[in-house]
Amino acid sequence: MRPDDSNLAGNVHGGIILKMIEEAGCIIGTRHCNVQNGDRCLAALVRVEKTEFLSPMFIGEVAHVTAEITFTSKHSLEVQVKVIGENVLTGAKKLASKAALWYVPCSLKNVEKIMEVPPIKYASAEQEEEGRKRYEAQKMERMETKARIEEAVAPPANPEQHTVGFSQSSLIHLVGPSDCTLHDYVHGGATMKLMDEVAGIVAARHCNTNIVTASVDAINFHRKIKKGCVLTVTGRLTFISNKSMEIEVMVDASSMVEAEMRKYRAVTAFFTYISLDKDNKPLPVPSLKIESEDEQRRFDEGKARYLQNKAKRLSNNQGQQ
Repeated sequence: MRPDDSNLAGNVHGGIILKMIEEAGCIIGTRHCNVQNGDRCLAALVRVEKTEFLSPMFIGEVAHVTAEITFTSKHSLEVQVKVIGENVLTGAKKLASKAALWYVPCSLKNVEKIMEVPPIKYASAEQEEEGRKRYEAQKMERMETKARIEEAVAPPANPEQHTVGFSQSSLIHLVGPSDCTLHDYVHGGATMKLMDEVAGIVAARHCNTNIVTASVDAINFHRKIKKGCVLTVTGRLTFISNKSMEIEVMVDASSMVEAEMRKYRAVTAFFTYISLDKDNKPLPVPSLKIESEDEQRRFDEGKARYLQNKAKRLSNNQGQQ
């Protein structure tokens, strides 16, 4: 990890980790889908399940990224990715991040053609059934997310501190060749890096402290983004607990050259950030001032996600004991 990978406090940006995770998933997914005869293809990212940032990484540490295909359906595959951080001076290692990603193989001859995925061998019938349950769950969640897409409303001219409008932030990005795959469509990792940057700005504006990504709740890629598009990446606070902030991030795309192509929602996600002191210990987060019914509704929905994730963590911890 180098200085340009980190924030001012030396913590590696979550977006850098997300980009590495996606690159590993794309490589293993593409390799697997090209072992059979037929059109050559490239694994395209369609969804990232909840990503957990378990330990912060710092400048000078080495990231070891490993990926494994854990489930395949007829036209998609699940890839589990882990990031191990290593201090090269002491040899100490830690599990820094882990995530599950879903890909579909797109033909290099025709990007709209989805290829079939070669099946994998499972260690047991139970393992295959667990994978099928995850597949059906993410499929249902993607449909629900598409149904509740909202417009990003511009904040007021002089918003009060600690309101949604005060910290709401947007970033404009022109998609260039370095952002894209062989198809001239944007890498999922490049988009996630932009999303994390905007979420970080929102969190920093609200807290005025050092902030880091704690987790990402399901990133859904609704539509492809082509080279030459202009991206508007918008982040806004939706929920705040005592020591964490949930930030909704939306990516809208529009073409500079195709007049008939209207702006569309390409990607959505919820990022969770925490505030840290100079010793990297969590700090209390200022409460959020709610100013409208929509903000209250989003706050209540965020609280439900927070409690659900908390209950899931407690259940997993009890199961490991």
